[in-house]
Amino acid sequence: MGLRQFDIKLDQFSAEASLRCDTDFIDFSRTPKEKSFSFGDLFDVVEHEKKDRLALIDDIEDISFQYSEIGNVTKQGDVEAVTLDFSTRDELVEDYFKKIEKGDIQTAQSGNILLSKVRPNLKKYVFIDNDLTDVFYTTALIQLRPKKLNKLLYYSLRTVFYNNLMSIARQGKGYPTLKVDDLFCIKLDSNIINIFENNEKSLLEKIESIEKNIRELKSKIKAPKEVINRVFSREFNFNLERFEILKKVKTFEVDFSHYGNNKDLRKSVKFHRQAGQFVLEELAKITCKKIKDFISEPIVLGKGISPSQYDDNGEYYYLSMATIKNWKFEKENALLVSDEFAAENKNKTVQVNDIIVTRSGVAIGKFAIIDEEVKAIFADFTMRIRLKSYNQLFAYYYFNTVYFQYLIEINKKGLQNQNIFPSQIQEFPLLDISKEEQQRIVDEIKTELDAQEKIKTEIEVERNKIDEIIENAIKNS
Repeated sequence: MGLRQFDIKLDQFSAEASLRCDTDFIDFSRTPKEKSFSFGDLFDVVEHEKKDRLALIDDIEDISFQYSEIGNVTKQGDVEAVTLDFSTRDELVEDYFKKIEKGDIQTAQSGNILLSKVRPNLKKYVFIDNDLTDVFYTTALIQLRPKKLNKLLYYSLRTVFYNNLMSIARQGKGYPTLKVDDLFCIKLDSNIINIFENNEKSLLEKIESIEKNIRELKSKIKAPKEVINRVFSREFNFNLERFEILKKVKTFEVDFSHYGNNKDLRKSVKFHRQAGQFVLEELAKITCKKIKDFISEPIVLGKGISPSQYDDNGEYYYLSMATIKNWKFEKENALLVSDEFAAENKNKTVQVNDIIVTRSGVAIGKFAIIDEEVKAIFADFTMRIRLKSYNQLFAYYYFNTVYFQYLIEINKKGLQNQNIFPSQIQEFPLLDISKEEQQRIVDEIKTELDAQEKIKTEIEVERNKIDEIIENAIKNS
C-alpha cells in the first residue's frame, strides 16, 4: 500500500466531539459534502428501550425460540442461531439466558441490517430477510433501517462502502469497534447511490437469482457436531436419547457418600446431576483410561498479555479465546505480539497437533487443533494438551462430542466467571481403542466434513458473484 499524505488544519479536529485524529477517519472526513449522502440520509438507527427489551421475555418464556450473538454470525452474514427454551434451561446454555434476562435481546424487521459493534472488519453483517425476523438478536449488533435500496446498501457495506465503514471504526491496541454516534460521520458517494437507484430492479433480479442458488447449497450443509455425534454414537453406542431425558431432571436425591467421591468435596447441584453420572458410566463401559494416561507433557496454561505487548510488526500471533471460538484457530482474528514478548514465552508456543482448549468464561470448553505450522503464543485463559501414542484428530473429535462437552459443563467451577483447570481435564475419560480404529473413525468424519467444506466453497463462489455484480454496476456506468 502506498503512503497517503494530506494536510489538515488543527481546528478541524475540534469538529468531532471526541477529537479523533486517526488517519482513516480524517481522510474520509475530507470527502466533499456536495458529492456525498450522509449516513442519516440513507439510514435510521433502530434502538429499543431496555423496558421494551425486557418485555420480550414475557413473550418467549413459554416457547422455544432462536437467539443469536455476534459469535453466531458468520463472516458471510449467515446466522447460526441457537435454539433456547426457558423450560429446559440447563448449564450448556445458561450464559445465554443470563444475558437475555439483563436485556441483551432485540427483534429485527425484514429489510433491516445488523452490524457488529466489535470487530466490524470481519464483516459479520446481517441482512434480515423474512426467515430471520423470527430470530432474537444481541444488542451488540447495531440495527439499521435503510430508507431505500435495502438489499443493495447491505451488499455495498460489504464491498464498495466497506472502507467508509472502517474509516469510522475506533482503532487501538485491542479490536476495532463501532459506535452508533460515529456512524453519522459516514459519507457515501452520491454517484454510486444514483447508479443503484437507476438500476435497482435489474440488479436485484441478478442478486436474488444467486441467493436462490446459495439457499439450495446451504440446505445440504450439516453442522460439524451433528456429524461427529452421529458417528461416535453409532461406534460407541452412546445413548443420546436417555442422556437428553436425564438432562431435564432438576430434582433428585444424592447420598452423602457421593460428596466424598471427589477430592474437592463438590456440593453443587450441577456437579451431581444424573446426566453427568450417566455420561461417566457410559464412558466407563468403553474405557478405563484418562487423558493423563496419554499426555506427552503436563497440560499447561498459556500466558497473559498487556495492551503494550501487542505489536503489529511482530512475528507471533496471540492465540486468545476469541481466536478459537469457532473450534479452530483463526489467524485473521488474532493480534500480533512484540518480538520481546514472544522471546520471553517460547514455552507457551504451539506446534502441529497441539490441542488448545478455552478454560474460562462463556466460551469455556471450546477446542482447536493446530493443523499447520504457525507462530503463536497461547493465552492464559486457554490450555495446551499434547498427546502421545494417540491420534490427535480423533481426540479433537471426541472432545467435541456432546458427552465430553457435558463433562466440562458439570465440572467447571465458579459463581460468576467460571473456570476449568488442567488438574480436572486430565482426569476425564479418554477412549482407549487401537490407532487403526481411531484412524478409521477419523477418516469417516473427515470425509464428511471435507464434503461440507466443499459445499461452503461453492457458496463462497456464489457470494463473490454478488460482489462482482455490485462492483461491475459502478465500473460500467
